[in-house]
Amino acid sequence: MSVKNYDLISIGTGSAMSVVSRALKEKPDLSVAVIENEAPGGICLTRGCIPSKMLIYPAEVVENILKAKQFGIDTEIQNIDFTHIMNRMREHTRGESKKIEMNLKKTHALDFYQETAEFVEDYTLKVGNKTIKGEKIVLGCGSRPFIPPIENLESVDYLTSESMLDLKELPKKVTIIGGGYIAAEYGYFLALMGAKVTIIGKNSRFVPSEERDVSEVLEKKLTRFMDIYTGYEVVKVEEKKGKKRVIAKSVTDDHQNKKLSGKTENILLAAGRRSNSDLLKPENSGIELNDKGWIKVDKTLETSKDHIWALGDATGKYMFKHVANHEAEVVYHNAFGEGVREVDHHAIPYAIYTNPQVASVGLKEREAALDHDILVGHYPFERTAKGSAMGIKDCFVKVIIEQGSYKILGAHIVGPHASVLIQEIVNLMYTGDGTAVPIYRGMHIHPSLSEVVERAFMNVHVHDHVHDHEH
Repeated sequence: MSVKNYDLISIGTGSAMSVVSRALKEKPDLSVAVIENEAPGGICLTRGCIPSKMLIYPAEVVENILKAKQFGIDTEIQNIDFTHIMNRMREHTRGESKKIEMNLKKTHALDFYQETAEFVEDYTLKVGNKTIKGEKIVLGCGSRPFIPPIENLESVDYLTSESMLDLKELPKKVTIIGGGYIAAEYGYFLALMGAKVTIIGKNSRFVPSEERDVSEVLEKKLTRFMDIYTGYEVVKVEEKKGKKRVIAKSVTDDHQNKKLSGKTENILLAAGRRSNSDLLKPENSGIELNDKGWIKVDKTLETSKDHIWALGDATGKYMFKHVANHEAEVVYHNAFGEGVREVDHHAIPYAIYTNPQVASVGLKEREAALDHDILVGHYPFERTAKGSAMGIKDCFVKVIIEQGSYKILGAHIVGPHASVLIQEIVNLMYTGDGTAVPIYRGMHIHPSLSEVVERAFMNVHVHDHVHDHEH
């Protein structure tokens, strides 16, 4: 068996490419292989963050037009060109992916394999009909949609968060299975495009990853456009003569044995992500996996095998592009730099791009109270001049700080531009001692939405252990 040896092998063309690019720039004599079995560019560009946000923005425009009457502006939407919106997204993402593919193919400094990789022994991979071996290997192998075990699902056509990007026409009726952020974002998009949307989530709360009071506001706002059922597990789907039916049963104690049953045109699965390790078979190189198949790493992002690192979705921990980019820096340093660097996951921000937006960083109130004496600040948008001018209702900023030190432990925002507003807090959590003192000392433009962040910190009070301030 002929084996080709490389100094560095990268599996995946998302954030792992940052390791490759820097290695080729700073160490041009390295022999490098890059492997990709999907459209080049990684999940974020080709089937995740970028395409979904390109779809959601037109939905925001539609909602803003619908809200214009409250400000005395008479408007009318005559038509929504769904095909144009989908084509615009596809042209951009596929065009960018094609550029990456062409660059990989014409770069003489590396070998590009467009195949599915599979470990066959230590540091050794089968790629198509070739076998290659790497001295250092970076696993940026991503993830894919989780397909839940639902009776009859294999015989019914359904969409995932990836395949729905290929839609040519707007479905009249869509049932989304799953109640997390993917369901929220795509439910919002489809509903504002004109589809009748039903979301069915197994958890007792909508978007359960968020603070309870945030989830409650988001559900209240989105039910203006769609039906949301929580505490129901979809157990069976049917299709007869092109008509689909979804059957769900209650999983909550107060509604035991209660069922939902409804007809739909399309089913969208949004029940989470799963590991690609069943394709890669990293265990054949002595790489340990957890019980769900995600790759185990230590604080340096090294796997159980020396000189093999994993980042991004491959570890199953923090599935955000900005986290993967940070992890790529750590991997490069530990692979080619001096000394050892540990990954810093202490303040990971993220956002949900519905309207209102949701943004979060750090600990939730209950989590923070377990190990800290805390102060909690809560302030509504509508009590700021700018928030009042915009007609914002029910939205708020919630902050959690440590008593005495004023160290920021967490923040949660539901409201317009939440993804931007939270950045002030995130930056402080990575600066100096991570306290809120600069917010107290700094000037905030008046009137602006940023004042809602300032006032949340100005209105902190002792944590209530009984009620946890679930507003």
